[in-house]
Order: sequence, then C-alpha cells, then structure tokens
Amino acid sequence: SVHVLSAGYVNARLEKETPIFNKQRIDFAPPEKINSLVVSSNQLCMSLGKDTLLRIDLGKPDEPNQVELGRKDEAKVYKMFLDHTGSHLLIALNTSECLYLNRSVQKVRALSRWKGHLIESVGWNKFLGSETNTGPILVGTAQGQIYEAEISVSEGSLFSTNPDQYFRQVYTLEEESGPAPVCCLEIERGIEGKFFIIATTRKRLFQFVGKVPEGTEQQGFSSIFAMHADHLPSFREFPASFGFSEIAFYTPKLRSNPRSFAWMMGNGVLYGTLDYSRPDSILSDERVWVYPSDIDITVNKPISIVLTQFHFLLLLPDRVKAVCTLNGQVVFQDLFLEKFGLLTRMIKDPTVQQIWIHTEKVVFRYHVQRESRDVWKMYMNMNKFDLAKEYCKDRPECLDIVLVKEAEHCFQNKRYLDSAKCYALTQNYFEEIALKFIEAKQEEALMEFLIKKLSNLKPSEKTQTTLLTTWLTELYLNWLGILEGDSSQRNLYLDTREKFRTFLSSPKNKDCLFNNRASIYELLASHGDTEHMVYFAVIMQDYERVVAHHCQHDEYDEALNVLSRHRDEKLFYKFSPVLIQHIPKKVVDAWISMGSRLDARNLIPALVNYSQSASTQQINEAIRYMEFCVYQLEETQQAIHNYLLSLYALCRPDSLLSYLEQAGTNPNRIHYDLKYALRLCAEHGHRHACVHIYKVMELYEEAVDLALQVDVDLAKSCADLPEDDEELRKKLWLKIACHVVQEEKDVKKAMACLSSCALLKIEDVLPFFPDFVTIDHFKEAICNSLEDYNKHIEELKREMEEATQSAKRIREDIQEMRNKYGSVEPQEKSFYLFLCGHMFHYDCLLQAVFPNLPAYKQAKLEDLQKKLAATSQPSKSHHRPKDADTISLGKGQQSREQIKADIDDIVAAECVYCGELMIRSIDKPFIDPQKYEEEMQSWL
Repeated sequence: SVHVLSAGYVNARLEKETPIFNKQRIDFAPPEKINSLVVSSNQLCMSLGKDTLLRIDLGKPDEPNQVELGRKDEAKVYKMFLDHTGSHLLIALNTSECLYLNRSVQKVRALSRWKGHLIESVGWNKFLGSETNTGPILVGTAQGQIYEAEISVSEGSLFSTNPDQYFRQVYTLEEESGPAPVCCLEIERGIEGKFFIIATTRKRLFQFVGKVPEGTEQQGFSSIFAMHADHLPSFREFPASFGFSEIAFYTPKLRSNPRSFAWMMGNGVLYGTLDYSRPDSILSDERVWVYPSDIDITVNKPISIVLTQFHFLLLLPDRVKAVCTLNGQVVFQDLFLEKFGLLTRMIKDPTVQQIWIHTEKVVFRYHVQRESRDVWKMYMNMNKFDLAKEYCKDRPECLDIVLVKEAEHCFQNKRYLDSAKCYALTQNYFEEIALKFIEAKQEEALMEFLIKKLSNLKPSEKTQTTLLTTWLTELYLNWLGILEGDSSQRNLYLDTREKFRTFLSSPKNKDCLFNNRASIYELLASHGDTEHMVYFAVIMQDYERVVAHHCQHDEYDEALNVLSRHRDEKLFYKFSPVLIQHIPKKVVDAWISMGSRLDARNLIPALVNYSQSASTQQINEAIRYMEFCVYQLEETQQAIHNYLLSLYALCRPDSLLSYLEQAGTNPNRIHYDLKYALRLCAEHGHRHACVHIYKVMELYEEAVDLALQVDVDLAKSCADLPEDDEELRKKLWLKIACHVVQEEKDVKKAMACLSSCALLKIEDVLPFFPDFVTIDHFKEAICNSLEDYNKHIEELKREMEEATQSAKRIREDIQEMRNKYGSVEPQEKSFYLFLCGHMFHYDCLLQAVFPNLPAYKQAKLEDLQKKLAATSQPSKSHHRPKDADTISLGKGQQSREQIKADIDDIVAAECVYCGELMIRSIDKPFIDPQKYEEEMQSWL
C-alpha cells in the first residue's frame, strides 16, 4: 500500500517569529526507499524502490497515482527530470536507458533512440513546450555529449508512434583532460530572437549565444552550436572540483525569465545576475562566495543548491545552510536528526517557490516567508542606502536607522548638505545634530538641516516652528550681512536674498512669522539694516510699522496716504477705526475711491465705533459711504443693508420709509433682515415703517393692528392685500370696523367700511355698536341687506319651479313607457326584449356581450352561471313547492331569482345594437384578421 502525501505535517520549529525558511515534515511513510524526487508546477513525482513511480498533484494530495516501470532486470533509477509544466517526465536508468511518462497516461514508454546514453541533465524548452509536446530540448550525457531531441505524444491513438521524434548530437563539452559530464543545461531567450544556452561541467560553465531566425524555432538549436564548431565558446573555469556541479536560477513572480543564478562548484558558489541585453554573455555582476569554514569538500561536500531572491541554500548530508547573496554570510542553518537518514536531494518548484528535501524515507518541505525582512540591514551595511530604504519603507523604525547611517556616512565623507537632508528626516535629537554642524562650522548645511526639519513639522508643533523660524531668520541675516559687504559676492548675495524671500513668503512660514513679527523686527533692527527691514515688511505684506508710526505721531493724513498708495484692503480694515475718528471725510473719500475692492462688511465695525460717539454730522459720513455701497456698488450683503437701516432709524426716519418702499415687497428680492428691521423700527417708534415690514412678511393681522394706531386708511390698504383669502380679508375689515366703532365711535365711518368691502354685511358689524345707538344711523344698510336677501329668495323660488317641471316630465315619460309593448311568438323561450324593440335569445345575447366585457365582469358572470346551474338540479320529490325559485339556498347563499337578476344586470344592461357596445366596436373589422384567410378560402 502507498501512503498519501497530505497537509498533515509536523512543525519542525516553533519560534516567536516565523523563520524565513519554515520547515515542515510531510506526513508520509514510503513503503520503499525513495530513490529520486522531482517537482514542478505543483506536480510531484517520486521513484520508490526498484519499480514503483508515485505521481501526486499537490493541489489534490489525496488522489495519488501509482505507475509500475515494468522492469524485470536489475536496472535502477539514476535521475529523473520533470519539465516546467509538470507534464513530461524523463526517467534515466543506470543501464544507459531512458524512459518517458506523460502526465495524462499510465504507461511508461522507452525512448529507443536514447539507449546507450547515461543522461545527466536536460534543458527544457520553456518557449515551445506544451503538455503534449516538449519542443526542441537539449540532453546532456555523462560522456560530455549534448544532444537535441523532441518528444511528442500523438493525439487520438496514444503512442501509436515512438514518442522520441529525433535524437541528434550537437556538441561535446570538454575540460583540459577531455570530454566531461554535462552536469546542467539551461535554455533562455533574450531580446530580438537571441538565445542563451548555459551548460556546465564539473569545473567549467559554458555559454552558447546565437540567434534563431523568427519562425524557425521549431527546427532547434543546431545552428547555435554550429557557430562554435571551430572555436570554444566563452566559459568560466575554476580549478577545484568535487566530481560534479549544479546551477540554480531564481525567477521572480510575474516574470518568465530568471533574474539571477548560483553555480555550485569546487571553489565555492559563483553568483550573479542575468542581463539579457548583453551581446555575448548573459552573466553579469559575478562574484564567488566561498563555502563556510565548516564545509570541507573532501569530507562533507555540498549535494544540492537552491536559489531564492536573496539567499542560496546548500544541502549537506545532515544539514541545510542558507547563505545571503548580498554579503555571503550564513544566516540560517537547520540540522536534521540522524533518525531521518542522510539527506539525498534538494529541489525547488519554480512556480510556487517551495523547496523540497528528502532522504530515503522522509520528505520535508520549506516555505519561504518574508525573505526580504532583514535585507535593508545588509544593504545599509554595504552603504547602498537607496536600496535599504526601499526595503524598509513600510517599517518606520528601520527606515530611521538607515537614514541615520546614511547621514553619518555623508558627514564623514564631508558631503554636509546631503548629510543635513538625511538628518532632517531622522528622529535623532535635534540639538545633537545642530551642534554637530556648528562644531564643523558648516552654516550652510545647518541652514539646510533647519529648513528640511521645518518643512517636516506638523501644524500643531507651533513651538518648534517658532524656534526654527526665528533661528533661520537670524542665520539668513548673518549671512546676508557678511555677503553685502563683499562686492565680489554680489551674485551670491542676490541668490541668498531670493532664498530668504522664498522662506518668508512660504505659506507655512508666513503665519508663524506674522505671529512673531515683533521678535523678527527686533532681529532686523539689531542688524541695523533699515532698508532690508522695510523690504522684508513689504514681502510679508506688513505695513503696520509704517502706518502705526504715523498714527502714533498724529500724522493721520500721512498714514492715509500710505494706505491709499498701496491700496491694500487688509490695511484699510486694520487702520480705518483709528483714522475715521480724526479725518472721517477723507477716510470715506478714500473708501469710495477703492470702490468694490473693499468689503464694506469689514468696515462696519469701524463705523459702528465711530457713530456711537460721533455727532449727527459725523454719522452722515457713515451714511454717505453706506449709500454709496447700496446704490452705486449695488451691494446685496445683508449686513450692509441692515447697518444702513440702523443709521436711517437713528437719525433719518424719512429716508428709512423711502428706503423700505424702494426695496419692494418681494421677500426674495429684499436684502435686509426683515426681523431685524422690524425690531429696529419698533425700538425707535417708526410705526409706519413697521406696518410696511409686516406687509412684506405677509403678517396682515399685525399690520392692520399696528396701522390702526397710525391711520385707518393705512389699515384699509393692508386689509385688501390677502386677495386669495376672503376669510382673512373679512376678518381684517371686521378689525377695522370694530376699531372705528369702539375706538373712534364714528358710526358713519363704520358704515363707510361696509361700502369699501363687499364681504361685510350689516349683521357682521351690528354686534360692535352699543345698545343705545338709534337705527337711523344704519337704516340704509339694513334696507340694502334685506333687499339682498329678497333677491336670494327669489332666486331659490325660480330653481324650485324648474325642478318641479323636470319631475313632471319624468313622470310623463314613465307613463308613456308603461304603454309600450313588443310582439313575441308563443314558442320563444329565454329571451330579452329591449325598449328599442330589439329582441335577443339569451344564448345569442350572451355570445355577443361576453367577449366585450371587462375581465372582472367575465369572471363574475361565469361564477353566477355556475351558481345558477347548481340550483337547477331536479328535485327527487314529485311535489314541487309553489315558489321553488324563491326558496333560500341555505344560510348565506343567494336565491335563484337573485342570481338571475345579477346575470341580467350584466348581460342585459343595454341593447347590443343601440348601446355603447355598438359605438365602441365601430372600429373593429367585420372579419377577424386572424381568420381572414380562412374566411376568404370559404368563398372560393
């Protein structure tokens, strides 16, 4: 029985952090010793004992496939080779024979053309190979010959022909002593159809380079080898040998060509990269890593080699060593217990990057996990800082270490500016780094460090920002002072001044400089350079010192001239509150000259402070500017209109009402705040203006109530405004009438209200009059009201007479219908006779009406017919009751007569010839279009 490879494995190591090379022992007990094991594309093939071959798809490990080699002689498996697709398996025997097995078949086939050659290596064709055909491949023998061959599996009748298409020698590899075994073969394709073939012996590594014309790849590689028939190809040779060599390649994910190689030979491991753009040799950046000191090639020589992205693994009889390809250091060693036996072979599946090791009775598998985790440290120690930063960009703590090391390296090599840039990105103590540059007298580097450090600060780090900004300002001024006195350094002075401008105008620095402008100006003053002090003030857009100087010396006209000359809106906003207290007319003139560049809202605080303590004449200046904004600039900002309202309410009530009326009554086009305006007018007692605002707000009751305190005519104009609401209009007019009667006690004026509003009647206003008022005052109104009632009564009488005449005509029509009759033959049964004279049998009428009924009426009619049929079952009794049709059919059921009546309501609702049915069917054809052909044929 064969035990199955499964995922149930034993962890060989338990650590806090998963090691890069994590070993797992496969839970597999082979029934016989393992001779050879190969794996590719998740397909594993294992030779067991003398005659058994086990094939396992690692994606489905519970479904192994066992194949017998069928050999009766003493032949043993020497080596096995599996192609990159996992489809083609070559089994080399120690009897110089070779067998072939395809993944899709169970039978092993002997390759007759290969007989007599002990196969050492196979170079698979990764570019033309498929699951049924290998394409041209290269085969290396123990005698040093390289053969070209091709194996193909016929479709349909499998193996109806020999699988080996051809087998021809193309070259012989030699060392100084003659032909040598071909240990390894590799075929790679470069650019522009160029092929590189790598072949190794025990001590030499050969390269064959040549182009295969496009479209002739299927013809093989004979032309490449033919180019080297007269001279040796390029090769690397090393003196030592332990009887064989092995080469391994590393191919990154998502790439088809290997990127690096490692050749295990007698002197060590030759490691390098593969450069496909080179003309004559694909090998690049070569170096030889000697074996670790505990490896003696005469006693415990390496058995196999595997290459990963940053390491190569060496298999020894009892252990595995991992050597970093960056520095040649052993970074991992895994010792195997004696009970497992001697290690036999180590291979890597290039598609899934898993490493397999086996003894004669145990199989292990290594998973490579986060191999690049410590690569940054190695690159850092090699002073390859860009690569080191690339491999730790997601690990801030490691990146900081790299930056510090790079900064120190640059400092030691006197690259102070580069050192400063790196130091600025580290977390090292700021003081230590700054002191380091100061002691080295590198002010320029110190400034670079401070600038970079400042750019990396967060907005919340205000203290650090202030410190760096102030220090940089001092350094710049020192440097400018030194350069200004040296005429030979004029260009450098100008460049430095430009950098200082950029520094001061930077949005990030500007706020800090502005908040600490007092300290900055002290620094500028301490250097005694007034010209630069003013110049930097201009760059900072800070004229405060100039204007403030004039104001402090009561030079208000000069201060206003500075403002008018620079036309800086912010300066106007800042100094207007001071200037308007002393030269209001000139300030307002300056504001007007600025036009729309000034936002009047920002000047309102200055005007408010000014108007609160000023006289009426001074307030007029504020009104002049506000009117300019509203009428000339056509400002629509609510704050401006509100402030103008407040000024009008304070000292110009006539202008107030005029402004309100000019603004209109459409709330959507009014720019002042209605509620604010109402409160303002109420506080100052401008009731007429309040009434107008109430009207705009459509608060007509409040408008009428307040208008009655001012003028009844004003109230009347308000009462007629709600044109679409008669009930509200009537209510408002009643308020006016009530006021006139009860407050003004003017009966005539109250009667005039009745004539002004058609909605009011005398009876509506009578309750408002006192009991002692004589009828003479509203006699005319009462008479008019009675006349209206008489007219309404006459109108009702006329409508009653018309109704009586209509009822009489209906009775006459009913009487006439009683005398109408139709003739029916005695033998007619189940018929309908309509008033129009048309008569129909029940079945005929049903047939004509049913298709034109709505779906719900059709369903109801069918249900009624079923019920009627159920009541028509013959009674078993010979004596039928007198009124059988009217007998109840049970509790909750209809009588037979009721069912018939319901059917009549549906079927006989109207005559089919005279009713709406005939009108609705006027557009229907006489012959159904679907039956037209049939009808036409019947007439032929």
